[in-house]
Amino acid sequence: MKQARKIRILIADDHQVVREGLMAMLSRQPDLEVIAAVSNGASAVELFCRDLPDLALMDLRMPGLSGLDAIQAIRRRNPDARLVVLTTFEGDEDIYRALRAGARGYMLKESSLEELLNCIRAVHAGESWLPPKVAAKLANRMTSSDLSRRELEVLKLMVDGKGNSEIGEILQITEGTVKVHVNHILDKLGVSGRTAASVAAVERGIIHPS
Repeated sequence: MKQARKIRILIADDHQVVREGLMAMLSRQPDLEVIAAVSNGASAVELFCRDLPDLALMDLRMPGLSGLDAIQAIRRRNPDARLVVLTTFEGDEDIYRALRAGARGYMLKESSLEELLNCIRAVHAGESWLPPKVAAKLANRMTSSDLSRRELEVLKLMVDGKGNSEIGEILQITEGTVKVHVNHILDKLGVSGRTAASVAAVERGIIHPS
């Protein structure tokens, strides 16, 4: 009987211990084969488009080209690419952006090996895969109001510790206009103050601190 072809996997993660650990665990599976492991998004795009693996495991935060940007670049050149995010970041905005970019699955690094294997096999079979915890966060994100581009700019400066007058000078808008944007931000995030807004923005992955 002819043996079924193994699922060829590309790993992209900037932590060497994570890469080597994943390679060791996945290579023990009779139906999986790790064909490459890279440390940045640019290499992930290059190798995926050159070697056309069946699936890639992609961290979100990597030096240079981020995992999110790498997913978008790969999907532009390979619309049917099967990509799974494997990250420590569980903010609802991170999840939303990754799926919108084209990821077919979103796994947290705290997941068990069994969960990861189920995800890999399901996505390879053409399915999408979200653990219950991730799906619940995404559902919460879908029921909240989106921030406008200007509100995101104001929120980023709030996270950086800027006051209203500083934000106004940087964005070249009046302090009164800044206050209006801040009030809208607080309302959309469901919080009562600037500090709470900054914390929520970072925890949800809306803003990534510099």
